Amino acid sequence: MSSATSLTNKELRKVFWRSFALQGAFNYERMQNVGYVYAMIPVIKKLYKDHDDQVKALQRHLELFNTTPAVAPAIMGISAAMEEQNANDPDFDEHSINAVKASLMGPLAGIGDSLFWGTFRVIAAGIGISFAKQGNFLGPILFLFLYNLPHFLLRIFGLKFGYRLGISSLIRIQKQGLMDRIMSITTTIGLVVVGGMIATMLTVTTPLKFEVNGAKVVIQDILDKILPNMLPLALTFIIYFLIKKKMSITKLTLLLIAAGILLHVVKIL
Repeated sequence: MSSATSLTNKELRKVFWRSFALQGAFNYERMQNVGYVYAMIPVIKKLYKDHDDQVKALQRHLELFNTTPAVAPAIMGISAAMEEQNANDPDFDEHSINAVKASLMGPLAGIGDSLFWGTFRVIAAGIGISFAKQGNFLGPILFLFLYNLPHFLLRIFGLKFGYRLGISSLIRIQKQGLMDRIMSITTTIGLVVVGGMIATMLTVTTPLKFEVNGAKVVIQDILDKILPNMLPLALTFIIYFLIKKKMSITKLTLLLIAAGILLHVVKIL
C-alpha cells in the first residue's frame, strides 16, 4: 500500500461541510451511502495516493448506511481515523471499517431521532409557534435558531470526537450499556414534551349542551372536570392507532379534514 500522511483540520472541515449533503442522493437500496462517500472523498484523497487504493476505499463506503444526519459526522470522524490507521498499517483489517459503521449507525440513529425529531424540534417548534401565534416575527427565527444550534454543535464536536478518540470510546459505551440508557432518557424527554404540546397546542372542544329540568348541561365542562383536554388526547390516540394500522399519512390527513368539516357542520365539534 502506498505511503500516507496524517489527516489535518483542512480535511476534517471538508468532511464537515460535505456531511450536509448526506441525503442529497438518498436511495432505497443503500440509502445514504452516496452522501457518505461524498463526505469521505477529501479523507480518501489525502490518505491514499495510489488510484487503486482510492477506488477500493470509495467502494468500501458505498455499502448501506442510514442514520440521523446530525450524528453522521461522529461516525465519519471514526471512519476517518480508521482509514488513517488502515493507510499507515498494512496489518490493519480494513473490513472492520464498515463493521464499525454498521454497528454504530443504528444506536446513534436512535439517540439522534430522539434528540432531534422527538425533543429539540418539538421544543423549538413549541416556542416558535407560541411567538408566531402572538404575531411576533421572531417565531420562525427562534424555531430555526433553537433547532439548528444543537444541530450544528453536535455535527462539529461529533466529528472531532469521532476522529480524535477513534472507536474505543463508543465501543466502550456500548459494552457498558450506556447507549441504551441514553436512548431511554432522550425518548422519555421527547414523549413528555409531545404530551405537553398536546395539552397546550391542540385545541379540540365540543359546543354540545342541553337542558335537564331547566338546568343547562355543558358537555365540555363535564369532560374538563373528568380530565382536562380529554378530546385532544383522544384524538391523538386515534391518530396513533391509525398510524399503527399502517394508514398512510396522506389518507390520514384527508380523513381528518373530512371528519373535522363534517363534525363542525353537525355542530358536534
